[in-house]
Amino acid sequence: MKLTSNALFLFVHLGHRSLVLYLLLHAARILAGVLLVGIFGVVPTAGAQDFYKPGAVVDIKLYFPDKNWDAILDSLKQIGNDERLTGNALIGNVQYMGVGVRYKGNSSYFSVRKSGSRKLPFNIKINYTDKNLALPGNITTIKLANGFRDPSFLREVLAYEIAGKYMPAPRANFARVFVNDEFIGLYSNTESVDKSFLQRHFSYGKGTLVKCDPADWSIKMPAGCPPSDHASLQYLGQDSVCYPAIYELEQGEWSHLIEFTQTLANSPERLESMLDINQTLWMLAFSNLVVNLDSYLGKFCHNYYLYRDSSGVYHPIIWDLNMAFGGFRYNGIDDAALSDEKMQTLSPFLHYREKNLKRPLIVQLLTNELWRKIYVAHMRTILEEQFLSGAFIKRAQELQRLLDPIVQKDVNKLYDYEAFRLNIDTTAKADKSNIIGLAQLMNRRAAFLAEHPLFQKEPPKILEVKHSLQKDGLLITARTDTARKVWLFYRQGNQGLFQRVEMRDDGASGDGAPADNVWGYLLLASKGLQYYLVAEDERNAALSPRRAAMECHIVK
Repeated sequence: MKLTSNALFLFVHLGHRSLVLYLLLHAARILAGVLLVGIFGVVPTAGAQDFYKPGAVVDIKLYFPDKNWDAILDSLKQIGNDERLTGNALIGNVQYMGVGVRYKGNSSYFSVRKSGSRKLPFNIKINYTDKNLALPGNITTIKLANGFRDPSFLREVLAYEIAGKYMPAPRANFARVFVNDEFIGLYSNTESVDKSFLQRHFSYGKGTLVKCDPADWSIKMPAGCPPSDHASLQYLGQDSVCYPAIYELEQGEWSHLIEFTQTLANSPERLESMLDINQTLWMLAFSNLVVNLDSYLGKFCHNYYLYRDSSGVYHPIIWDLNMAFGGFRYNGIDDAALSDEKMQTLSPFLHYREKNLKRPLIVQLLTNELWRKIYVAHMRTILEEQFLSGAFIKRAQELQRLLDPIVQKDVNKLYDYEAFRLNIDTTAKADKSNIIGLAQLMNRRAAFLAEHPLFQKEPPKILEVKHSLQKDGLLITARTDTARKVWLFYRQGNQGLFQRVEMRDDGASGDGAPADNVWGYLLLASKGLQYYLVAEDERNAALSPRRAAMECHIVK
């Protein structure tokens, strides 16, 4: 039998016993589908939403026939490809045969492994040996994070819960993870950005999906390529060889990423016809507000996806929030780590204020006056709903009470119990780093933003929104107080770009300022239309609904 490179690696580093295991496990892949159908029958599909139920803790039990499973996973990680160790998983009361398991992550793996801890992050492929297998809800990949640089255990789940209220974002909760019935520890359990995610949010899983991180951080930029500040969406020319060192193409064509970066650099006036700008503004506003600097905003300019759907529309998708709420202190402008005070008072216009051309997505969008006002409106909405209201701290305390007995039993946790208990309100140590407390950061940051000149002046109010079918079309009207312009964003159905038109004072196409603050527009449209409104004055904007376009007015 010809040995694969993985088999040879295992033979050299782990000995013949693990090589035999490796070959047996590969042979088991062929039989896994037969065993599953013959022994377990059809996998139940009840409770499709339970796996990512907010605030839940799920049990995930992995079984491998060899006690040396961790050494094998380490070796496969060092090889660097997607080779996995085959085993079985018990999730809830359902057994899944032939799942594929590997360690995942960069710093969360290598730094933790170097420290000697056993608590390493997992990636579990449910359909590794049987392509027909999936968890309820068509979930085929499980991603488990180990709480790296987060003594609170809360950052990732809290951040995803908030983000998901305003933009397409992965779902997340917690998991107790066992291997061969040994409790390995408490993990965060985050939905993968894959075809299932894309189908749920955008109807189709087809299109181009780019992970804005390299598949292999050791890849060097080829000679002759322009410089780029990581995955910043700077245009690097038409040659696709310049992009794999900083991006990973998960599906589709490199030409689509090149098209987008070229437009962003040279023709930003075309962005409205190809980019979901509203969704992009939500992502940027959220990341700034919650000091999520391990993102497009920060030093390494990464941790997001760019998806081009089958209609040609580009969507940024937020990802990897374990260092949100000040877990990472480098803003991509200053070389030194930010102090607590600088994080608490981080400018809402970071990169735009400096006209930093290494962050073209921020600079090009916020240069547009309307989009800049919408960005501020989004930040105001998140600020008021989640932080000034006290909802954030209340939720953090609820989750802490839920996790407390589990954390106490987690002998492999990366940081001590006292750090977990205190890190809502006070700074805790994570190795040699000081991780600011959640409330310590966000209470002061919320107060700073509430007092900022951007938020001192009240935006216009959209007092009433109506629509009615007329003989010649659909009439949409809005009553405001101090608005100088009102924009209507609309689309037919729940997919595709929203078209933008300026509303008028006569309900159709007249000119002049409205004397009675009632605006209108007549559309040749009918049932199924989705729309939202943006009212702007000289300095501010307001949206209806406030969470547009996660929420819309709908013509039924």
